[in-house]
Amino acid sequence: MAAPKKYPDELRARAVRLYRESDPKPVIRRLAEQLGVHPEAVRNWIRQDEADRGERDDRPTTSESEELRRLRRENAELKRANEILKAASAFFASELDPTRRRS
Repeated sequence: MAAPKKYPDELRARAVRLYRESDPKPVIRRLAEQLGVHPEAVRNWIRQDEADRGERDDRPTTSESEELRRLRRENAELKRANEILKAASAFFASELDPTRRRS
């Protein structure tokens, strides 16, 4: 389970909107100080927004990240199910083995 978000979504959206709508662009450190958040948090929010808008391709979009998380969870679940089936198969194969002595 993911950790709870440190900053509310509304604050994130506001920071990105302020950055995008400002001309000239504000210094991220200064904007972060005004909003009371860490500058790297604001920088990451802006980068993610740019990726979501197709303005940069060095990071996955939000929907791609969510899909990747979902697929990783599904993959882990399938691996667990596969291990259970392997163990059950081995157990039943040994139970049905005619060379196995019963006492």
